[in-house]
Amino acid sequence: MANAPIIEAQGLTKRFPDQPKKNSKKKTVEAVVDLTFQVERGELVAFLGPNGAGKSTSLRMLTTLIPPTAGSARVVGHDILKQPSAVRARIGYVGQLTSGSFAQRARDELLSQGAFYGMPRAAAAQRADELIESLDLGSFATRSVQQLSGGQKRRLDIALGLMHAPPLLFLDEPSTGLDPQSRANLWQHILDLRARHGTTVFLTTHYLEEADRYAERVMVMDRGRVIADDTATALKANLAGDVLTFGFASADEADRAASVLRGLTDRAVRREGGVGGTVVLTAPKGDALLPAAVRALDAAGIAVRTATGVPPTLDDVFLALTGRTLREAGEGEAPEDEEAEAAPAAETTGAER
Repeated sequence: MANAPIIEAQGLTKRFPDQPKKNSKKKTVEAVVDLTFQVERGELVAFLGPNGAGKSTSLRMLTTLIPPTAGSARVVGHDILKQPSAVRARIGYVGQLTSGSFAQRARDELLSQGAFYGMPRAAAAQRADELIESLDLGSFATRSVQQLSGGQKRRLDIALGLMHAPPLLFLDEPSTGLDPQSRANLWQHILDLRARHGTTVFLTTHYLEEADRYAERVMVMDRGRVIADDTATALKANLAGDVLTFGFASADEADRAASVLRGLTDRAVRREGGVGGTVVLTAPKGDALLPAAVRALDAAGIAVRTATGVPPTLDDVFLALTGRTLREAGEGEAPEDEEAEAAPAAETTGAER
């Protein structure tokens, strides 16, 4: 089992009943369709997509909070339908909703979480103090959860998910609502956890720079389906590419330059307006193409006034795949929390919690 994938999903599908309009037929909404993938032990995987794409629903199925309509999955060696308690005992899950009991103090909530996982009280106290320090919870550790701000509650949620140092940690938008310093502290703790214990991390995030910087693998979901799965570097190079922009003194020179550049790449070359003329193209390995393009234009007697190359982002990848950016895709779409069936009020994965 040590060499087996820590997540094995096969055809996971989730349908929810739609709220029909008056005198209309009852329909179903396909939140997740045929989700099939594997995650190896020790990987850090980022799951990206707009609101309503199916990311949170996927995590809820994998963490046994809701059953799939079809398909199967094994998580940390256990079947999510047949052995849900075994799955929950071996994972950490931080959902989008606050997990703490509002009347209990923050540190006591951590100790209770440790007890749910069968940790000896001394070990739980030591672990709680480690998390309080690393996630900067000390200033409010003795306050009740209901007295905490939104950002403070989020940090406590993270600590609850990390309490038993699980081999697999699911994080659903973990850094939402955190200030930059808290986000940095959180990521440092996640990276330290992986370095010390080989923890596998599977997360959703709207902060694309986090996925780009930290994730070894990026899965992109749209409308319930995974549409890309690779390293961030490979996705950006193969699906997006560097954006090269050339400026010229006149519109005539820009038109001539566009013809020359079309002979250097099979990617689209477009003319843009502005003073004089501008030509823009997107191409893989643009850093190598840029000097070659300048030389070709010079040889054709066309003077380049300006030339810039901007590396792609993961948002550019989504744009290349779907024709819209992640922000555009998310506008006007209901958050997944509103589309999904009601999950348990306390989104934790203690074996009996």
